[in-house]
Amino acid sequence: MEKIDKAKSQLTVTRIFDAPRELVFETFTTCEHLKNWWGPRTWPTAECAIDFRPGGVWHYCLRGPNGEEAWGKAVYRDIVRPERIVYVDQFSDRDGNTAPGMPESTIDMRFAAQGTKTKFTSVTTYASPSDLQKVLDMGVVAGFNETLDRLVELLARLQKERGPGRKK
Repeated sequence: MEKIDKAKSQLTVTRIFDAPRELVFETFTTCEHLKNWWGPRTWPTAECAIDFRPGGVWHYCLRGPNGEEAWGKAVYRDIVRPERIVYVDQFSDRDGNTAPGMPESTIDMRFAAQGTKTKFTSVTTYASPSDLQKVLDMGVVAGFNETLDRLVELLARLQKERGPGRKK
């Protein structure tokens, strides 16, 4: 479910995952997991480096069907395991330099346990309504929903591989 609040320059996405909070949170913390679900199906993560700690950076590349590259960089501000991840999200180049003229956002992700399920809420705040509109025009809602659909598939696979009551 998405909510667009142009007055606050925010995009909120909420999803219920049929997986425990610790596992959902874990899938956001390593390249091993992120390469299996981050990005739309036709633009999967091709390269990934992550330093998952406050002040650390996640630098990644989504590669399109014709070899196009879209680089991104996240700078972590706050991490509370397994409840919250806050980071500044930027378009970047291969070297991690911020792409000029592209919107920057702050993303606040929350992971709430609901029995054996997890309520995931991502609130993305842009500097202005025009920055929000720019990413909406780029298809961010459809792309993020497809990305989360891929996460659903990964979570099902991980739970099947690990079996009931197993952590790893």
